[in-house]
Amino acid sequence: MKVLVPVKRVIDYNVKVRVKADGTGVDLANVKMSMNPFDEIAVEQAIRLKEAGKADEIVAVSIGVKQSQETLRTALAMGADRAILINAADDVHMDIEPLAVAKLLKAVVDEEQPGLVLCGKQAIDNDMNATGQMLAALLGWSQGTFASELNVDGDTATVTREVDGGLQTIKVKMPAIVTVDLRLNEPRYASLPNIMKAKKKPLEEKTPADYGVDTAPRLAIVTTAEPETRKAGEIVGSVDELVAKLKEAGAV
Repeated sequence: MKVLVPVKRVIDYNVKVRVKADGTGVDLANVKMSMNPFDEIAVEQAIRLKEAGKADEIVAVSIGVKQSQETLRTALAMGADRAILINAADDVHMDIEPLAVAKLLKAVVDEEQPGLVLCGKQAIDNDMNATGQMLAALLGWSQGTFASELNVDGDTATVTREVDGGLQTIKVKMPAIVTVDLRLNEPRYASLPNIMKAKKKPLEEKTPADYGVDTAPRLAIVTTAEPETRKAGEIVGSVDELVAKLKEAGAV
């Protein structure tokens, strides 16, 4: 079975995001970028499936700017076999919308014919949480979202999902789309020898035109602003004083 893993280049989760002074977007100048953490978990799960003899090949794919090569090389260093980069933007500030990404991934799936697509449940830059579901709809495939556990057995996969009420276990027919959550696994670090080997692994470059997909944005960002600064808390001496303060604030 072939496993396809989409990965996205995002601002590193340790970096404090800065908004541009004119409010037109996020400032990406001299900012450390890395693989979306949820996608890293998806890559790790694909590698574990291969190590367990349930997958034969892992293909990582990224859609965005040319610099996404670095993200794909990270996936290759972790253990992916080859990579596909779809150059869909020249400006690092341009974010390809989920529907366009899903259409491009569908074209890649049609070409590669994987048995399983493992996606991060969402990207930490826009938190859309839509691409995996849109891809499943376009393909007409089974889907399991927010996976905290995944077991593949022949032509079915058992997915334990994290839902508001706790955990839900479902069985889906393959081929399938699975979007992964944080508790599925702990991604490995790429070793130096594997980082060197990754440089020799195949990385194919394509464009949206190769797949006949229009990536023109349908949405326009009106303004971007920093969240309001949290006010300092206040210590009260008793429950009665707390209730009085809440009443003054109109909270009760």
